[in-house]
Amino acid sequence: MCCQLANGLCVCFSLSSYFFLYPHVPLWVSAADIISTVEFNHTGELLATGDKGGRVVIFQREPESKTEPFSQGEYNVYSTFQSHEPEFDYLKSLEIEEKINKIRWLPQQNAAHFLLSTNDKTIKLWKVSERDKRPEGYNLKDEEGRIKDISTVTSLQVPVLKPMDLMVEVSPRRVFANAHTYHVNSISVNSDYETYMSADDLRINLWHLDITDRSFNIVDIKPANMEDLTEVITAAEFHPHHCNLFVYSSSKGTLRLCDMREAALCDKHSKLFEEPEDPSARSFFSEIISSVSDVKFSHSGRYLLTRDYLTAKVWDLNMESKPLETYQVHDYLRSKLCSLYENDCIFDKFECAWNGTDSVIMTGAYNNFFRMFDRNTKRDVTLEASRESSKPRAVLKPRRVCAAGGKRRKDDISVDSLDFTKKILHTAWHPNENIIAIAATNNLYIFQDKLNSEMH
Repeated sequence: MCCQLANGLCVCFSLSSYFFLYPHVPLWVSAADIISTVEFNHTGELLATGDKGGRVVIFQREPESKTEPFSQGEYNVYSTFQSHEPEFDYLKSLEIEEKINKIRWLPQQNAAHFLLSTNDKTIKLWKVSERDKRPEGYNLKDEEGRIKDISTVTSLQVPVLKPMDLMVEVSPRRVFANAHTYHVNSISVNSDYETYMSADDLRINLWHLDITDRSFNIVDIKPANMEDLTEVITAAEFHPHHCNLFVYSSSKGTLRLCDMREAALCDKHSKLFEEPEDPSARSFFSEIISSVSDVKFSHSGRYLLTRDYLTAKVWDLNMESKPLETYQVHDYLRSKLCSLYENDCIFDKFECAWNGTDSVIMTGAYNNFFRMFDRNTKRDVTLEASRESSKPRAVLKPRRVCAAGGKRRKDDISVDSLDFTKKILHTAWHPNENIIAIAATNNLYIFQDKLNSEMH
């Protein structure tokens, strides 16, 4: 059954291509192979993933072929490189993991691409470029690059460029280090394309992309006495159009919009977005499940999308008192919070994403399920990303979870049979088309809208 959503988005996606990044471990997954971030570049032609082993894998979209009309939309490996290595802070006797927490692309200015990647402490700027020619015919170097004895040079020649097999070169251009005491959870490139910010649990720093030895602290919520600490920063992002505005979320479920024109240190926010708590619904888990794990500006810049443990919410920048829309992602887990607390799943940090027109939102869930909500029709769908249910060109069927004690229909999945070790934490949506990337443990799935793929 295929359910049509507004704006031409079909919830039955055909799987245009999927990649098992590390197929040598089909039964046992190494922790280093688990994907920890997914990000499209601004055109959607490149897709980068980072993993817990500090590696970055870049995929490139294949151009349309006349002989293979369905090949467009498929992504193949473009380049792989080691971004971060494990380190040890001897001063604090602390191990620093190589895990890639976030990747952010810079808008393309020339033939090369640039991206930022970060682990818990260090942010790096990488240049990705192509080379298909090599110089030959040097006067003072031999074919292997060694300097010749000048006395053996009897004639001069003009060096020439000769064609060679395409080579993708990745080189580090900047290393931004020693600015964060706590773990970096977010990086965001400003719309001025000259600065970016990095956020950890208690501070947000503003960097210039050309300056590595200093940054400006723009938010600091660390109390004089750490015993007075009541909340931490969970995510931060710049406004897509106004370079002076940014938002950050907290573990208390609040959002703070800050304007850098008001003060150098943005400890006083311009707007506070907070949903009033229902006293009758308060429990031991209330504060944990209200913590915001991700915040994203809409492409228009008018709305904010947030994700907490059980819900996804859309906020209007002009309305601080309550969210404009609230979507229940997996409300059937409300009765399972105690066991989810005991196995630490309640602390999982799910990301969220907008489609290119801000009309549909997407976020992950357990059992390798991910959810999509159409803001116009209020329809929603649950889909699954797994090897068992996904084959190339196959159409994904909507899935349904039956709450404990509820009436169960054919093909429904009981909440008691959900696998909480299989979780979709990281998702990304192509900026212009209905193509989505889903990270499921060590597998990357790329789905394409069925309607669009049939048009090519």
